[in-house]
Amino acid sequence: MSNEDSAEGSDYVQSFARGLAVIRAFDVENPELTLTEVSKRVGIPAAASRRFLRTLQTLGYVRTDGRLFALTPRVLELGFSYLSALSLPEMMQPHLEKLSHALEESVSAAVLSDADIVYVARVPTRRIMTVGITIGTRFPAHATSMGRVLVSDLPSSDRDRLLAGADLARLTERTLTSPAELNAELERVRAQGWALVDGELEVGLRSIAAPVRGRDGRVAAAVNVSTSTSAGPTETLIDHHLPLLLQTARDIERDLDLLSK
Repeated sequence: MSNEDSAEGSDYVQSFARGLAVIRAFDVENPELTLTEVSKRVGIPAAASRRFLRTLQTLGYVRTDGRLFALTPRVLELGFSYLSALSLPEMMQPHLEKLSHALEESVSAAVLSDADIVYVARVPTRRIMTVGITIGTRFPAHATSMGRVLVSDLPSSDRDRLLAGADLARLTERTLTSPAELNAELERVRAQGWALVDGELEVGLRSIAAPVRGRDGRVAAAVNVSTSTSAGPTETLIDHHLPLLLQTARDIERDLDLLSK
């Protein structure tokens, strides 16, 4: 029995877990990978990686030109059941569109997935990042305004465990990577009810985020407004954008409350 099997119990299917890991090897920065790259990113032998990739190709989840492998749109089916059952993205979209129109800025919503945020709704106005953002895009929570809003709501023990196991990569020279500094910032975010991140995910990108709470009072999602640093000082975000952002979060919470009755 492998370490993974013994750690997870007799019901743990290692091959299934590895197949999912192969899918997760692809991301925004690595949409195409060679067999060797997949093997290294997943941490399994090339022969096993080949079998998983060929199986996924046969099922229609992966395509290849003979050297590079890439996911196909069919992988969206894997999350469709969850997203279709989750009324939150569809319900949020009109509110995000209204806010984006009022501010003439890109507006997004995300949920927490392990140590990442996952975009579930978005209204872009222009491209302000070097990578494209779409529904399902993931970014490390520690370097994003929405991530800090979401993580700040976790119980202290869960937050500590997340930070201890996360890859707190320094994405720019301004990225907070110290667990102690991040915890202090998360406490501040929790107390003030919003988060501002300036140039920590990408140089020149600034964003402000607010929580969306469910009926139980816990943060169900986060919404944010993103701008470029050339758009003006941070005071513009706080004095002008933040009040409208907080009002949008309250409007979404009101609709969530109505939906749950």
